[in-house]
Amino acid sequence: MKFNHKPVLFDDTIELLNIKKDGIYLDGTLGGAGHSSEILRRLNGSGLLVGIDQDSSALKKAEEVLSEINSNYKLFKSNYKDFDSILDSLNIDKVDGFLLDLGVSSYQFDEGERGFSYNYDAKLDMRMDMSATFSAWDIVNGYSKEELTKILRDYSEEKWAARIADLIVKRRNEKPINTTFELVDIIKQAIPAPARRKKGHPAKKTFQALRIETNNELDILRMTIGRMIDRLKPGGRMAVISFHSLEDRIVKDTFKYYYLDCICPKETPVCVCGKKREVEIITRKPIIASEQELKDNNRAHSAKLRVVEKL
Repeated sequence: MKFNHKPVLFDDTIELLNIKKDGIYLDGTLGGAGHSSEILRRLNGSGLLVGIDQDSSALKKAEEVLSEINSNYKLFKSNYKDFDSILDSLNIDKVDGFLLDLGVSSYQFDEGERGFSYNYDAKLDMRMDMSATFSAWDIVNGYSKEELTKILRDYSEEKWAARIADLIVKRRNEKPINTTFELVDIIKQAIPAPARRKKGHPAKKTFQALRIETNNELDILRMTIGRMIDRLKPGGRMAVISFHSLEDRIVKDTFKYYYLDCICPKETPVCVCGKKREVEIITRKPIIASEQELKDNNRAHSAKLRVVEKL
């Protein structure tokens, strides 16, 4: 497995995490330890990096990278939604920082056999955790036309969702749709020629939607991000890098909720909800890649970084 993942928004992320030498930091999407290697470099003997990833190959690479820096780290094969039990197992109550770099890392796209990319012919897969039993194949060959249409619309805003879903069902009635290129061919036939000629690959949105559904990405983010804020120390920070509007909206809305002093209806004369502001929003607007980074790293185009600090 080759890891060529170039961390997106690297400098901004490291700077805004405001790393303390003796702090405890949890990277919930460790990957090849692109960001975390720098976090670890900034920790002294009493600091600790906790890394989580559900991809065994990512953890193997991270171990190689981090072991050359120092030993102040612990790695876990899991989904970041399980961070609570992992911290509990280490007898850690609160941490100084959380990092989530969402989406699929470059190496996962580049390893064609994983089925994430429409540029390589491989079995339909898209599992981030290769030990999971549910894959994109199950969605393409098992979901109803209505279910397929819904996830394509909801998760990627695919204009031609209904046409693509309809043709998928027709084709799989003839024989199972087993590979990425078989699916790409269906998508291209479903989308009218003028639309196919527009900027971007015609299969991009469908593949994004299938990946999100396969790995339950949005529900996991929605159910986890607030719990992470709850386990920040005062002054601790959480940094989240998202890559599409649905992720960014969840992050933005959750951060805003924790920032609010009151959630009573506007017509309520006196606050009765008892809610108090819990964070300061460090990034009023999301940080995006500079022109130079966009030239150096094409995958930074859609990246947005948001950061909060626990009060």
